[in-house]
Amino acid sequence: MTYYNNAVITKRELLVRLIKLLQNDELLDKIDRIPLEMRPRTNSPIRCCVHKDRAVIKYKIMALLGFNIADEEDELTPLRTYAEQALKGYEQNGHFLTVVDEACSSCVQVNYTVSNLCQGCEGRPCQVNCPKDAIMVINGKANIDHQKCVNCGICQKACPFHAIAYLPVPCEESCPVKAIRKNKDGIEEIDFDKCINCGKCMTACPFGAVSEKSQVLKLFYNIKNKHEKTVAMVAPAILSQFKASSAQILESIKAIGFDEVIEVAEGANMTTDHETEELLERLEKGESFMTTSCCPSYVQFTEKHAPELKPFVSDTPSPMAYTASLAKERYANHRAVFIGPCLAKRSEAFNNPDVDYVITTEELGALFAALKIDFAGSDGGQVFSSEVRAESRGYAASGGVTNAIKTVLSAEHQIKTELIDGIDKKSIRLLKSLPKKKVGDAAFYEVMACDGGCINGPVNVAPLKVSQSKLKKAIEEVQVAEFETN
Repeated sequence: MTYYNNAVITKRELLVRLIKLLQNDELLDKIDRIPLEMRPRTNSPIRCCVHKDRAVIKYKIMALLGFNIADEEDELTPLRTYAEQALKGYEQNGHFLTVVDEACSSCVQVNYTVSNLCQGCEGRPCQVNCPKDAIMVINGKANIDHQKCVNCGICQKACPFHAIAYLPVPCEESCPVKAIRKNKDGIEEIDFDKCINCGKCMTACPFGAVSEKSQVLKLFYNIKNKHEKTVAMVAPAILSQFKASSAQILESIKAIGFDEVIEVAEGANMTTDHETEELLERLEKGESFMTTSCCPSYVQFTEKHAPELKPFVSDTPSPMAYTASLAKERYANHRAVFIGPCLAKRSEAFNNPDVDYVITTEELGALFAALKIDFAGSDGGQVFSSEVRAESRGYAASGGVTNAIKTVLSAEHQIKTELIDGIDKKSIRLLKSLPKKKVGDAAFYEVMACDGGCINGPVNVAPLKVSQSKLKKAIEEVQVAEFETN
């Protein structure tokens, strides 16, 4: 989840402003004034000057319109031109992150630096223990030659005064697969051959320089003008993000202008049944274990970084994929819109012809705010399908898939399971070791890229603890309904 900070506030303000302008038919006329209005000359600049601040706002708007910053060929091209292209249907290229270079210029180029706490001690353990002779003492203070330094960190550990500080590059530090690095100009670049779209770099960047490319304006434009009918496919995690009941949230989503609403928990029912059947078949054939396949970041990880693990990944489609099939079957003339907390779902949807749009929790919240949709205004009646199982809503939290499968397994088929909660450097080592696992270890591994599961996704709006409590209530709502029905 993104920590709430000023960069996040700016992004959400931009989303709300853009949607309001679109709602009032003023987007094309007023979009170029947004940078000036948000960063007036009368305010103290955040960066070096107001012109830099305005440039950053401009490029963040480009990303929200769905463009890569590198798409700019002429700096004098107004935002209006990009907005016109976006509303007409600018085609995405399958890469859903972009770096705002104007915002990405303040992180350090080196990782270790000597602070003024250095005492110039006689022991000089930093200098003596440096394996590359990269430290010299000048005028009584240690200095690091960064041409020689290999960032091993021995000097930091050796210093008795804690005078050597480690300065991470937040986006690089957070990326579990080393898919983002500075180019020759000192600007971060994403290697999409390595990127698993987990969104960790985006949430880690304190400058908001890593941005997602959005579809929300094109979608809302079509909904507002009734250019196409739409069905919203609502991920279970959405029900954990707002201060309202599940029914109020689902009704409020329909109030945006969606013609129909389906819970992705319906698709999760199908994933559970098919994945359980697949697991038992694999074990009967003598395979030692199987992992889940519903987290697209994890699936991309196996494809790009651990091909030896790919044969052990379930072939069962994700809940989104099953729900999209249901949507097309029930509402053949509707555009299917997935609403969830996951950046990687944009990539999964790009490769699934049944999914037409993806919008995030943040974007949904911006729609609610811009359109002044009040949760209390809904009657709060039961709008979820009777097909939704309580455990299927539980997919949103780590352990939810395992719990759902255990409810289907019969007593004689109870198996040992293990949860890998979050993809990081430590869990990657574990994942890569699984093909060599011993017989008798876990037979089923649930893997989630985000710590805590989808309720802690990179584009959510509620803290994890709040999300866990809200999801529990959403699950209990279905359990109560099931009890009353029976």
